[in-house]
Amino acid sequence: MSEKFQVIEGGVTAAQGFVANALSCGIKKPTATRLDLALVYSTVPCVSAGTFTTNRVRAACVRVSQDHLRRGNIRAIVANSGNANACTGKAGVEVARTECRIVAKELGLQPREVAVCSTGVIGLPMPMVRIEPRLPELCQNLSADKGHDVASAIITSDTREKEVAVELSVGGKVVRIGSCCKGAGMISPCMATMICLICTDAGVDRAALDALVHDGVEHSFNRITIDGDMSTNDTCLVLANGASGVQLAPGLPGWEEFSAALKYVMMEQARHIVQDGERVTKYVTVRVVGAPSQAEAKRVAEGVAKSSLVKSSWNGGDPNWGRIIHAAGYAGRRVREEKVDIDIAGLPACRGGVQTTTPSDDLRARVQAREFEVLINLNMGDEQYVVYTTDLSPEYVDFNRSEYAYWNQAKQDGLTR
Repeated sequence: MSEKFQVIEGGVTAAQGFVANALSCGIKKPTATRLDLALVYSTVPCVSAGTFTTNRVRAACVRVSQDHLRRGNIRAIVANSGNANACTGKAGVEVARTECRIVAKELGLQPREVAVCSTGVIGLPMPMVRIEPRLPELCQNLSADKGHDVASAIITSDTREKEVAVELSVGGKVVRIGSCCKGAGMISPCMATMICLICTDAGVDRAALDALVHDGVEHSFNRITIDGDMSTNDTCLVLANGASGVQLAPGLPGWEEFSAALKYVMMEQARHIVQDGERVTKYVTVRVVGAPSQAEAKRVAEGVAKSSLVKSSWNGGDPNWGRIIHAAGYAGRRVREEKVDIDIAGLPACRGGVQTTTPSDDLRARVQAREFEVLINLNMGDEQYVVYTTDLSPEYVDFNRSEYAYWNQAKQDGLTR
């Protein structure tokens, strides 16, 4: 963390001018009481930027939010858990637009100023019979004290809410950045199912904010993988409303500090997603150096980070460098076996493509830790790349074996057969 900004308590409404609300609609199950519908709103006009999944199968909410962002700035975000509104056809798009229209009317906005984010089961129609009547209520009693409720309302298989907030001083004025995020499974670039909502009271030009957000995402959410599955719903939205009275731009005082602070928030949220992966026991940094190009470094890092064999070894506390080098070999295009060096948790495991003299018991002891790094040196250049990943556990497989209960509820709702 930089000395030029500090971490503070709070989440998505930590910055001035942002308010929120969250309700329980029983989206996944009518009798459920957990929060599952949320709204974040800037009380003053703002600029916005965002990134979305690159999956060719995109949820209706992603399609609508992308369209609204292309047409102007987003000022309000409505989000739900329990249903992804993905693969729901034209009806799903109309549902997303209806949500935006109702929220916009209640807040005195244009529908294009509202974004919508959904997360949950893919392929099931949204139970609008329970959602639509609650949208006007959602827009009432908005408060800066309800940021944590938003973080609670958007989680699915997460075991905890994910909130990060920081503040920095620029010209004697305080600037804050607050965020909430969800994600624990179906995580893989680009982007890695995740939703991240970030709000700041800095005033930032849209073009500058857009460039900063894309760069930040590239070095955070695009560097993580849990299970190698890219979601249909990934969304990262950043709203900047200028309520702090500080206007920032490249080259002006405070810009570098603000840039570092925003990237820190993104990286911390990306790290929280991986650490909270579905039934994971290890958080592993895969760092590739000495590559002839960044593209080659990326291929190798992602190949190792996504390998089921490698991840299974980590789950068993097995420092199996053979599986690591085999994954590097098939993932890379210019890897030369005799040049590859591998360090596991700081100990040399492989040099020049062959085993080192490091005692296997020492390596095994190191990988019992919950967090460690795998360093792969291709010794073929100066480029590098890093990916943050996890192990693969039997519990992960068991957890993801069936979503029958959700489909059964949808059948009772008359949404499917």
